[in-house]
Amino acid sequence: SRVFSSGIIPRSTTALTVGGTKVSAAELNHYYVDSVNNFLNEYGSYAAMFGLDTSKPLDEQFYNEAENQTWADYFIDNATTSAQNMYAVYNAAMAEGFTMSEGGKASVDNAVANYGMYAGLYGFGSADAYIAAMYGEGCNEDTFRHYAEVQTLASEFAAAKNESLTYDDAAIRAEDDANPDEYSSFTYNYYYLANSKFYEGGTYDEETKTTTYSDEEKEAGRAAAEAAANTLLTATTAEELDAAIAALEINAEAETAPKSTLSTDTAYNSVLSVLRDWVTADERKAGDIAVIPNETTTHNHAEGEECTGDDGETVVNGYYVVRYESMNENLTKLVNVRHVLVSFEGGTTDSNGTVTYSDEEKAKAKTAAEEILAAFEAGEKTEESFAALATEKSTDTGSKENGGLYEDVYPGQMVKNFNDWCFDAARKTGDTGIVETEYGYHVMYFVSTDDTTYRDLMIETTLRSEAMTEWETGLIEAAELVVKNTNYVRKDLTLGSAT
Repeated sequence: SRVFSSGIIPRSTTALTVGGTKVSAAELNHYYVDSVNNFLNEYGSYAAMFGLDTSKPLDEQFYNEAENQTWADYFIDNATTSAQNMYAVYNAAMAEGFTMSEGGKASVDNAVANYGMYAGLYGFGSADAYIAAMYGEGCNEDTFRHYAEVQTLASEFAAAKNESLTYDDAAIRAEDDANPDEYSSFTYNYYYLANSKFYEGGTYDEETKTTTYSDEEKEAGRAAAEAAANTLLTATTAEELDAAIAALEINAEAETAPKSTLSTDTAYNSVLSVLRDWVTADERKAGDIAVIPNETTTHNHAEGEECTGDDGETVVNGYYVVRYESMNENLTKLVNVRHVLVSFEGGTTDSNGTVTYSDEEKAKAKTAAEEILAAFEAGEKTEESFAALATEKSTDTGSKENGGLYEDVYPGQMVKNFNDWCFDAARKTGDTGIVETEYGYHVMYFVSTDDTTYRDLMIETTLRSEAMTEWETGLIEAAELVVKNTNYVRKDLTLGSAT
């Protein structure tokens, strides 16, 4: 544990500067501990796989021993990068006279107030004492408030910048023409036959409990995998393909019949990279089927030398059999819809944390939804009257205060039954209905169909993302980072004490 002083020195010591703005050692501890906690949240149970011993201080174990870099150094690097990125945007906001919204101010106040609540809950004498225990010497309400204000103002400034970006149809069409496949999605089946499934012979090592195969045995396995893959090419339907897969000799002893994987409406960048060129080719048509080798190339160039791509050996590890079904150009128009959610209540939680609801509990929610729809039908039957019901009765915190409104909904954004109702081809303004999802029963009101297609939304999203990345990168590059004194950062922290 650390004995905390008044904290004057960490608060007055400059740990680094970003574009000339000083960041104190106490403030850098906020970035540092949050970096540790982010790692814990994402990888905590797998820390050992990264070589991290959670029982030891971070400055007593190496992240990269060759570079003499400890785990404390690693997290300090992350913290300084985060501080540079945040202050680059914050400083730009301040230079333009941008001010925080009332909602932003309220969120900062709430975050600070929460520490006062936690202090009492965990037996600390004050919020300052609790924050110091959480973040380090010199950290208190004032340093946390400033930390939160910098992040909130920077976030709101970036959001305002993003909202200010507009793209006319010419810009959208130009991007579409340049990268047409990237805004379509593809449906296909695939099945992988690894060479190793066909290996025979080999030499078993009792000590390592592993079997090694000669080059000749590996080549025989590769040839057998290719031959098996080619036998599947006669399938004319997905069902025939699955039947042929199940009939393969290597699958004879399988408890359940293996079958191909169906990849439905898959975005261009999510199509398996080894299959992408074939699946997205212009000439592709429904029912096309092919065998595609899964290859890796070993590169023989020396470290530091340029890789030419053809300076190594290419090895085939197995074969994919892929059957093409369709392409979706994503020309469906966006929709606007309102809903009132009646959540299921009660439920039974199992050992895995999964909640299930009884028929009686579901019936109760359904009855409540039907009563809400009946009240709407008995009233003015306008969008405004539906919005009033949503504000009064909906349990969906994400839309309740907005009259249950979701705008610019795109296909697949919502859960299945909700989505299917919205995108029914017969749907028209003023339609109502009730749908069940895992969240409860939704009383639906269809507002309108947009002129904008999902495809154009994706294109505009890409253009915005690229523009924002360029903008933020420019600010960061212009905000010089100078590391001064990080001696007061909690380098001796252990992961257990970071939570």
